Amino acid sequence: MSVGAGTVWRPLADRMRPRNLDEVVGQQHLVAPGRALRAALDRGPPHSMILWGPPGTGKTTLARLFAAAMDAHFIALSAVMSGVKEIRAAVEEARMQRAAGRMTLLFLDEVHRFNKAQQDLFLPFVEDGTIIFIGATTENPSFEVVGALLSRARVYVLKPVSAADIVLVLRRALADRERGLGGRGPDGADLVAAEGVLEALAQAADGDVRRALGLLETLADLSEDGTLTRERVAELASGTRRRFDKGGDQFYDQISVLHKAVRGSDPDAALYWLARMLDGGCDPAYLARRIARMAVEDIGLADPRALPMALEAWEAYERLGSPEGELALAQCVVFLAVAPKSNAVYKAFGQARADVEKFGTLEVPARLRNAPTRLMKELGHGAGYRYAHDEGEGYAAGERYLPDEMPERRYYSPVPRGFELKVGEAMARRRTLDEQRKKET
Repeated sequence: MSVGAGTVWRPLADRMRPRNLDEVVGQQHLVAPGRALRAALDRGPPHSMILWGPPGTGKTTLARLFAAAMDAHFIALSAVMSGVKEIRAAVEEARMQRAAGRMTLLFLDEVHRFNKAQQDLFLPFVEDGTIIFIGATTENPSFEVVGALLSRARVYVLKPVSAADIVLVLRRALADRERGLGGRGPDGADLVAAEGVLEALAQAADGDVRRALGLLETLADLSEDGTLTRERVAELASGTRRRFDKGGDQFYDQISVLHKAVRGSDPDAALYWLARMLDGGCDPAYLARRIARMAVEDIGLADPRALPMALEAWEAYERLGSPEGELALAQCVVFLAVAPKSNAVYKAFGQARADVEKFGTLEVPARLRNAPTRLMKELGHGAGYRYAHDEGEGYAAGERYLPDEMPERRYYSPVPRGFELKVGEAMARRRTLDEQRKKET
């Protein structure tokens, strides 16, 4: 796209912003007639709010549309480029507008990038109505927005825009001769998209309208005869990754579902989420560590091979690197998914730790203490200790190893699956021997 002298160039995504709520594509759960945001706007001045959603889903557009519909003064700040000075200047500007009888809508993009002190600066001005605050974030507001600000604003969740809706936006852009790409073909004709081109662009955009329009604009610039081809789309989309924000909600949701798929014995879903995380750029070493955790938490002693296999997969990745080492992680994930499951040790350890906190520092029973010196022996350390190897079946039936002040505890209850089935049988036999010992004494 050529730009004439004196023309201020604006990206296609900015030029094609919806001019009213009826032009908004996607987010119908919020902006359709009768829905929450539309109703709030129809009733009068909206409340302060946090718009939470992935990139390119319309957060900035909605804020601008609200300001226009309210005839409010609009101030836009970005947490990446603003600080205390800019906040104070914006508030002063809002005060002047208020004195003139006009509301101010202050839009803060990427609000999660402000620290607590910076976010707190808005509180008194939201409270007294100097500003209507709209914050936009791609991160979970529960963790990234201070509670005081959250209590004064409603949170609305924006969803990724569907591929069908993105195709609709692309068609509008190709047809619009005022703001879009209409008439940009040879001799002023419209550009022609070959079959499947717009669908391929929408797929590559992965729910992000801004990315889709950016790809379309680049594709148009590369077209020499006015035809947009699938081959060009493949070139442009190569190397793009699906939405995945390291350290954000996308990250933790996906590692969570990977763990749940393994726990739920679904190797296909486990492989899919592993591939999604690797595709998104997740550190395979992090995945290897979490896979080892799955082995001990969800398989445990139901199959004692699980942990060694997880550690070997981890080591294989460290030796081979990507992409070869990723196959070792995939193999381990499949093994863990199909292995018998037990969280018996996980639960038992949690109960034991809870008792440690509950009972405090209880003494080791004298008969079980170490006695390497004569003084310790004179004090009775080790007296009466029964050496299990000298007992029948190699088991000191009836002996108790917990502190004397503690009530009886049975933390570990093996499940009737895999190797723990045999463990459970052995433990039942020992309990029988304990009962016999009690009757004898």
